[in-house]
Amino acid sequence: QVQLVESGGGLVQAGGSLRLSCAASGGTFSFYAMGWFRQAPGKEREFVAGISRLSSSTHYGDSVKGRFTISRDNAKNTVYLQMNSLKPEDTAVYSCAAAWNLSPKVTGLKYDYWGQGTQVTVSS
Repeated sequence: QVQLVESGGGLVQAGGSLRLSCAASGGTFSFYAMGWFRQAPGKEREFVAGISRLSSSTHYGDSVKGRFTISRDNAKNTVYLQMNSLKPEDTAVYSCAAAWNLSPKVTGLKYDYWGQGTQVTVSS
């Protein structure tokens, strides 16, 4: 059983930056691909970014390409999401998720474990 805890959310002005962290415990972190998702009020959950277990592959949602960067530190069992040039439409609850996967694939994965999420609010 993998437990995921997000941190780093908050209130930021448009154009600003935030760095989210997701700390994992209870499993072998390097056996899991990791993803970030977000959900805004009244909207469906949206894929934001994914990274393979050894960081060889990354994938981003179209709405965040060029602004967000996903990374991970397997020694610290942590995945990060650096968010730059934030827009009001980025406001959402951001959650990390883990998918057991030993390949470099980061798309079409079934995510088995989810964190509780952290709120990101971008003011205009």
